[in-house]
Amino acid sequence: MSNGNHFIIRKIHSLLGIIPIGLFLLEHLFVNSFAGKGPEVFNQKIKFFQELPFLVFIEILFIFAPILFHGIYGLWIVVTGQSNILQYGYYRNWFYVIQRASGVIALFFVFWHVYITRLSSALYGTPISFEFMAQQLADPITMAMYVIGLVAATFHFANGLWAFLVSWGITIGPRSQKVSTWACTGLFLVLTAVGLKALAAFAG
Repeated sequence: MSNGNHFIIRKIHSLLGIIPIGLFLLEHLFVNSFAGKGPEVFNQKIKFFQELPFLVFIEILFIFAPILFHGIYGLWIVVTGQSNILQYGYYRNWFYVIQRASGVIALFFVFWHVYITRLSSALYGTPISFEFMAQQLADPITMAMYVIGLVAATFHFANGLWAFLVSWGITIGPRSQKVSTWACTGLFLVLTAVGLKALAAFAG
């Protein structure tokens, strides 16, 4: 792969991590937050999205295809990338390693989550509902996997947003990068809290 092609693909990979994948993560957490208002409210929200016209095409074009490209290229970065945390223990070097690890975990979690929810609904007619999620999360192992997947996804997005701002020339100087570090850290904590609260609501 030439340097020019690699640069373009890297930019596309970075952009897709924010739009549409990051936006979908925010939407997903927002919808799940309605679990705290009870089964009836949550099921109404889910029904609205399930009845959208051309839902399958929307999911393939704006969700599954971007995640597949972002994930596959991300795995290539993990395999070919090199870390220098043993020589330089700066926190950003650690964040580099955690970013790659969280991406791998989040990718496998997404495929597993889609399999037990969206594909189960499509193949076996299993309705996705508050009751379905409550039944799934009643298993401690499943709950643990959701917590791990949630934290991996929110960290990967928040730290990826920081890297996106740098690589796209939005935060150039040390001061702006320091501010974005705190902002993205806050975003990670807020999104994780929202996700954990929804999981707790499903688990009763």
